[in-house]
Amino acid sequence: MMHLAVLLTCIGLVSATALPEQAVDNDGQSGKVVGGSNAQPNKWKWQISLQFDSWNSGDFGHICGGTLISADCVMTAAHCILDLDVKKYRVVLGEYNLSKIEGREQTRSVIWIKIHPGWTNDLANGNDLALMKLDSPAYDNGYVAIADLPYPGQVLPNGFPCYITGWGLLATGSYMPDILQEAPIGIVDFSVCSSPTWWSTVVKKTMVCAGGDGLTSGCQGDSGGPLSCFVDGHWTVHGVVSFGSSVNCNLYTKPTVFTRVSAFSEWLYNESA
Repeated sequence: MMHLAVLLTCIGLVSATALPEQAVDNDGQSGKVVGGSNAQPNKWKWQISLQFDSWNSGDFGHICGGTLISADCVMTAAHCILDLDVKKYRVVLGEYNLSKIEGREQTRSVIWIKIHPGWTNDLANGNDLALMKLDSPAYDNGYVAIADLPYPGQVLPNGFPCYITGWGLLATGSYMPDILQEAPIGIVDFSVCSSPTWWSTVVKKTMVCAGGDGLTSGCQGDSGGPLSCFVDGHWTVHGVVSFGSSVNCNLYTKPTVFTRVSAFSEWLYNESA
């Protein structure tokens, strides 16, 4: 029996659409990828930190990643939604080092959450996708950008190089880094990923696999974050981190599994408006 693990932290370049510019008052502002390294600052401008306040105490902590897909809308994984009370969440854009305020961050409250209607709380059934509306639009301060998404139905070939990014655990049972991590990770074709010695029938065609080499993978805390791929001269976000093996994050032939963004283009377009 296969055991799936959500890559969620439970707690108690770039050709992207332009954002309007706004001055930043620096004086007043306030999971690791396994096999990765510190990300290049200011490279993954669409990556966000989704943070949760379990007790409405004002003490927020990182639980998941996500992607800015419009000035006021974020895409993440449905399993990252621990509570439908929007007051328990905040989104930090332009985040790099979770341990300190660097003046680059934009913090937003959430005003609504939409979970894909096909989500059943079973990772193997897929549809692990959610949207969060921000209370005010993000702006271009040099550290934040809107992600480009793939065209409907687009599927990348086996071995295509992409990047996984996040603040997830450095390894199974390890710790979370403060600094955003990045790692190159190759696409695994559905025919391979769904073979008996890989993920078999657990993987659906609405998912995309990457990794499986026993070296690089997502881990707890990376859930909801982007799979960014350089296609046709610009970066596009092809996946949303969904699950991996509960035995070991970087288990050989058990690649990280993402919700395939191009399988949900119509829903994303309709619901993010």
